[in-house]
Amino acid sequence: MNNIGSTITIIVIAINIVFIITAVFFERKKPVQALSWVITLSLLPLIGFFLYLLLGRKSYKQYSHKVFKNSNKIPYGREIRVPEYSGEQMKQLMRLNAATSQSPYTDNNEVVIFTSAQDKYSQLFKDLEEARESIHLLYFILQNDNIGRKLIELLAKKAKEGLEVRVLFDHGSNLLMPFKAYSPIVENGGEVYTYFSNTISNYLKVNFRNHRKIVVIDSRIGYTGGINIGDEYLGYHRKIKPWRDTHLKMTGSSVLDLQLRFIEDWLYASKQPSEKFDTSRYFPETVNEKGKTGIQIVSSGPDTGGEEIKRGLLKMISSAKQSIFIQTPYFVPDATFLEALQDAALSGVEVVIQIPGVPDKNYVYKATMSYVADVMDYGIKVYLYPGFLHAKMMVVDDFCSAIGTANIDMRSFSLNFEIDAFMYGEEISRRCIKIFKDDLKICRLLTKEEFQERSVFSRIQESVFRLFSPIL
Repeated sequence: MNNIGSTITIIVIAINIVFIITAVFFERKKPVQALSWVITLSLLPLIGFFLYLLLGRKSYKQYSHKVFKNSNKIPYGREIRVPEYSGEQMKQLMRLNAATSQSPYTDNNEVVIFTSAQDKYSQLFKDLEEARESIHLLYFILQNDNIGRKLIELLAKKAKEGLEVRVLFDHGSNLLMPFKAYSPIVENGGEVYTYFSNTISNYLKVNFRNHRKIVVIDSRIGYTGGINIGDEYLGYHRKIKPWRDTHLKMTGSSVLDLQLRFIEDWLYASKQPSEKFDTSRYFPETVNEKGKTGIQIVSSGPDTGGEEIKRGLLKMISSAKQSIFIQTPYFVPDATFLEALQDAALSGVEVVIQIPGVPDKNYVYKATMSYVADVMDYGIKVYLYPGFLHAKMMVVDDFCSAIGTANIDMRSFSLNFEIDAFMYGEEISRRCIKIFKDDLKICRLLTKEEFQERSVFSRIQESVFRLFSPIL
């Protein structure tokens, strides 16, 4: 028995050493990420082995944007242009987003900003009811609850009417949602797929989640933002309430960029050939919208490794002259992002961050609080929202704002598939600033005195969870 035990111990240690070498030398992780895995594998040999299999792999190279590799197939031109009338701040940010994410700038968009799930659901259901050709819907979370069942019922009805209805959701975040719940859609001619289906190979990619929320209706109306489908977003969660979130409805040419992002994700998940999609139908040559908001749709994920959204946000921060306002449910930035905020504050820019006063994940909240100290010491003000703040918004001066699915954390920057709308101009920026300041009226400033009164146990917890920040 002793020999068997010794042999097993040697095997576990050997495997751990292999994974440590892999983490440090072969996958070329960032130093902080590599160190986190070295600590995990060293302190938790057996558990660390399984955690690394599930969470530690850098990316999956199998993912490929299989659709529209030949840009000539897209009647909707991907011309990258920077309008001459834009200020230098805008131009530089536009060029960066164009270079990293191949994001065209469009300026004929109308934007509605929702700050409550009730308003978003009401308008979304109305637009779905009025759909005439196609409905493309992707959500990170689609709950089997009252609002979720109502949505499925409506989508089944539209499929029965003959519309093309496609539903895509993240498998790992909907494990308790029985696939038979979608039967009404499928039985009426719609299609439903999961992103990372139920296979062993995909379970080994559990660390990579499709966190995007995209709805495209008739290639004319688009939705994206922080609000998933679930009663909890309406404030019905027993503990996590009130719930405050932000979501966008867009019309204009930017909708076609949401469409392209959805189709790329759909083709990967469904394994369907790109030839199935009539591009002239989904990407009309003429978009008869006369809005005035400039938008770039930027997406990022582990398939590119470029951290495109983070780069755009960093450029916004470095361009700030007056103010940077941030709303995020989780504040777990990497060193680059943290230092950019610190530098902005030291340069005289007003930096204000809003985070939840009521957390949904205590371990992430502990990590968040560990980073709060790193910004408060530089004069950055941190406010606690009286509830769970799930909004993801950044506004810089009055020239640019970003709203989407990406949190200010390392997971959103490098592990999740995310999508953000970068919106340009004074009008939209001032609307976002008003939303921020309206929320600020009911928030509570976290003072240094209060922060320093944290218990020793809380500080230890914060330090421990901070070590695992790259994978939280």
